[in-house]
Amino acid sequence: MSAPDYRASRAILELGPDFFDAVEPAPFPAHILRYRNDRAARSVGLAGLSDADWIAYFGRFQPLPDNLPQPLALRYHGHQFRTYNPELGDGRGFLFAQLLDGERRLMDLGTKGSGRTPWSRSGDGRLTLKGGVREILATEMLEALGVTTSRSFSLIETGEALERGDEPSPTRSSVLVRLSHSHIRYGSFQRLAALEQPANLEKLTLYALEHVARRDPGADPYATLMHYAVEGAARLVAEWHVAGFVHGVLNTDNMNISGESFDYGPWRFLPRWEAGFTAAYFDHFGLYAFGRQAEALHWNLVELAKALRHVAQAESLLPALHRWPELVAQAVRRQALWRLGLKRAAPEAEESLVRAFEVGMAESGLQPDAVWFAFRGGRIPSAPHPAFGAFLEALAGFEPLEGALDHAYWGDAQPATLLIDEVEALWEPIASRDDWSALDLKIAAVRRMGEALAGTA
Repeated sequence: MSAPDYRASRAILELGPDFFDAVEPAPFPAHILRYRNDRAARSVGLAGLSDADWIAYFGRFQPLPDNLPQPLALRYHGHQFRTYNPELGDGRGFLFAQLLDGERRLMDLGTKGSGRTPWSRSGDGRLTLKGGVREILATEMLEALGVTTSRSFSLIETGEALERGDEPSPTRSSVLVRLSHSHIRYGSFQRLAALEQPANLEKLTLYALEHVARRDPGADPYATLMHYAVEGAARLVAEWHVAGFVHGVLNTDNMNISGESFDYGPWRFLPRWEAGFTAAYFDHFGLYAFGRQAEALHWNLVELAKALRHVAQAESLLPALHRWPELVAQAVRRQALWRLGLKRAAPEAEESLVRAFEVGMAESGLQPDAVWFAFRGGRIPSAPHPAFGAFLEALAGFEPLEGALDHAYWGDAQPATLLIDEVEALWEPIASRDDWSALDLKIAAVRRMGEALAGTA
């Protein structure tokens, strides 16, 4: 499909001032372009911008043509590690622009590190350069692995020295721009419920159905939205699971109504298949551990239903929640077969295969990306680990997808990975000598893997 023309939207303004605050971007002392995602920009008609215009729009935040006249900090509440917090909202970011992509979906350009807002509390509204680099890596890797994710659109170094407790300080600063399908969070609905604003709950529901879900509200728009949210969350948690990804902070303010992964802080990819593996050093009880992510998302969906309960009957919302176990199981099977490069089969056979594969990964202690890579397209390593005995028996009943091994990537000695040691190794030359070449090479390698996987999508 050819690249679409630039098509501006102001859909968010339909909601009105109860939902956001107009804000001013921070005046940064420097604007050094470090990353521009022309692939993402092409999808919304912005790939032709010069670097100077890019910096004007995504560093100084000059309004895009016919777009939002001023950035908007969105208002929301949320549960943070299951404790309700009404003092949230966009504290170091804002919605900068809205556009239509080639499929005429509404897309948002939002920021991270763009300055203080009314919701910043004690924060400085800034983002470290390392934090921006980490988000680029997370989104590139997840996109390649078939995860529905926001996309890092731009990273500009801003010339300020920041003090942080979790990084050697002072450290360099940046402003990140994300491209995503929505910025409407579960916490957006929770806020309206907490403030007892049923008319605004209805307004936000109809906005989400029209512009995000693109679904007819039907006789019961709240039930329609609940089904949409459950389906998206089930797909997303299955994509994380098969990618071996741990988000780290699955609070309700970090859950997008579109079922799109975003906001990457202490994320990790699994060094081994371990249910108890956590990403956040402050997750002391493993609430958001790898094996508990489905539980966490279901808990969040229940809180969304509680918010909608202020305008809907519980009986109309419960059927969507009851679909959760089967939707997750179906999505995990579908995603696992895709990554293995195998044709679909009977659900019982798929379930046995995937269960045996996961048992093999857990018992062998091997790095998960290497295992997915080794068994791609039904091929069997010369000396498979004995833990994969049951998997090999089940594998005999499956056929490879057409083209499963056609891409040259599958002939590489090792797969593309992104473990925490690699992330630190990629940051070191940037921090010590401003050398970005290793990061550029890693992004190219990850995109190459994505091309190989997409060939059998």
